[in-house]
Amino acid sequence: MTRPDNQHDKLTRDNLLDLEEHHLVRIESVQDDQRQVWVLTKRGHSEAKTLLEPKGIRVSVLREEKYDPVTGKLLGTGYDDHAAAVTSTAAELHRAGIGHRLGFQTEIGHRLGNGYVQRADLVVRAPASGVPVILLEIDRRTEDAHDLVHKLHRYWQWGRLLPPDADKHTVDLARSRPDAIEHIDHDKRLWRRIYPPTGREGLAPVAFVFADTTAAKVANTVAVLEETGRPYWAPRRYDTYHRGITALDYGQAVPVLVTALEQLQEHGADAAVWRRLGREGEQTLTAALDNPDGDALYRRQAARADAEEKQHRAAEREARRPVCTECGEKFTDQRWEETTTRDPWKTGNPYMCRTCWTDYLAGREAAEAARVQAAAPPEPEDDHDQEPGKLRGLFRRRA
Repeated sequence: MTRPDNQHDKLTRDNLLDLEEHHLVRIESVQDDQRQVWVLTKRGHSEAKTLLEPKGIRVSVLREEKYDPVTGKLLGTGYDDHAAAVTSTAAELHRAGIGHRLGFQTEIGHRLGNGYVQRADLVVRAPASGVPVILLEIDRRTEDAHDLVHKLHRYWQWGRLLPPDADKHTVDLARSRPDAIEHIDHDKRLWRRIYPPTGREGLAPVAFVFADTTAAKVANTVAVLEETGRPYWAPRRYDTYHRGITALDYGQAVPVLVTALEQLQEHGADAAVWRRLGREGEQTLTAALDNPDGDALYRRQAARADAEEKQHRAAEREARRPVCTECGEKFTDQRWEETTTRDPWKTGNPYMCRTCWTDYLAGREAAEAARVQAAAPPEPEDDHDQEPGKLRGLFRRRA
C-alpha cells in the first residue's frame, strides 16, 4: 500500500519476508508483472488487532485461505487484481496526504435489516484532510452497472437503520410510516455509531473507483448510476413556505463520487479528478463532497426571505394604519391599539387621534362653561348710596 509502484523496495520486501518467517503474513498471489499480493495470516491478523489498532479504528477482516476441494490448490481467483486495485487506490489517497496508514480498512461489512452484509472494498478516514469518512467501491467492470446501483441502494438503506438499542419512542416513530426515519436525526441512527459525522449533510459518502477499463465503459456505467440511482443520491427541494428558495436538501441522500484509478495515478488523488453525481465536471475530493447549494445556502436564502417577508408585513400593516378624521395624521401604535379593543369608545372617539380628541374635549368643556355662564340669572346689585341706619329705620316703619 505504501509503495505499490516500486518493485525494488528492498526494505519492504525484507520486512515482509521476516513477517512471513514468523507466520504473520503470506503471499496471496503473484500478478502477471510479478508483483506479489500479501495478506495477513490468522495469527498476524490477531496480532495486528492487538498492536496496531488505535481507539476507534478496526482492522480489516481476515482474508481466509480457500483451497480447491479436489486438487487442494490455494484459491485466489478473482481477488488478485481487485485486491491490487484496492491497494493502489489506498496508496494514491495516502500519497496525496488523504488519510494515514491506519485510517484505511478493507472489506468492512455493513449489515442490513434482512441480514445481508454489504462489504465496502475500502473505508478511509481522513479528518485532517476534510474527509472524516468515505466508503469506496473498486470496480474493474466485472459487475453489471445495475449491480452497482443495488450496492448504492443497500448503502442508502443501511444509513436509514436504527441501532438495536434505540429507545422505544424512536422505534415507534420510525415504524409509524415509511418516511418517518427521515425525521429522526442522524445522531440516533446506526451509521453514526460506526462512523463519525461527515461534517456535511447526508449519509456516509460513497465513491466508485473504476480500474482497468475503458473511458466508454466508465461513461456508460456512470450514466446508469446517475439515472437509476437517482432516488438514493439526488437531493430534494426543501419543504418550506418560503418563496424563492433554490437551495437543495441533501439530508437523506448518499453523496456519490466517481473516478478512475488511472486518473488518480496520473494526476493524484488531491487533484480535480472526482465527479459528483448530479454535477458537471470534475472537482477535488473535498469540493466534490461539499454542498454549496445545500444547507448553508438555505440558511442564507431563508434569512433573506424572512427579512423580506417581515418588511412586506410591515408595509401591509402600515397601509392599514387608521388616519385621524380631524387632522389627517396616522394613528400611533398605542392609539391604534386603543381603538381595537372591545369597547373603543372608552378611550375616546376611535376615529380621532389622541391630540385631536384632547383638543375636542377641551373645546367642548370651554363651550359648556360658556353656555352655563350665559344661562345663569344676573346677581342683584348692592345699593352703596344709602346708609345702613336709614335702611334699618325704613324696614322698621314698614313692619
